[in-house]
Amino acid sequence: MNETAEITQWLSAARAGDKSALDRVLATLYRELHGMARRQLGGQQHGHTLDTTALVHEAYLKLAGRAEAEFEDRAHFFAYAASAMRSVVVDYARQRMAVKRGGDLHRVTDLPEDAGGGMRLDEEMLGLDVALNKLNDLDPRLAQVVEMRYFAGLSETEIAGLLKRSERSVRRDWQKARMFLLAALQG
Repeated sequence: MNETAEITQWLSAARAGDKSALDRVLATLYRELHGMARRQLGGQQHGHTLDTTALVHEAYLKLAGRAEAEFEDRAHFFAYAASAMRSVVVDYARQRMAVKRGGDLHRVTDLPEDAGGGMRLDEEMLGLDVALNKLNDLDPRLAQVVEMRYFAGLSETEIAGLLKRSERSVRRDWQKARMFLLAALQG
């Protein structure tokens, strides 16, 4: 049995309540999750306590700790993992702002075309989170592309493969989402 078939089988078992099956999925995909986290945190400044391994482990706890989490397939798992990583990063930014004197929110002035350089873990992340929640209310598919691209660090090609859509449609979704988020953040 190939890895994809095994993962699908384990995901099915996890949906049925088999906690060890989810653990097998996470162990098998750990390297990919670690790569997502490394790309995401690649540009952060030294001195932050959130590192790649911590991000993966915190995301794992969110993935494993949700009884209602059901992963239909590999794409759904990675979408959920991207959402879990987003949650961890936003929580981390909130904690940092809580201890920072004068921690009021500032606006994000840029959402880079390529998130490969890492993201800032500060008040700008909190503004982005609010805008992304608004986008999700309007168009969940666009918000999912942002989570997978920006928070998970996946390429348009990877997202297209996971979502079984054309790379061109994913690129259009990413561009629409960026335009919406930039307008929301500057408005």
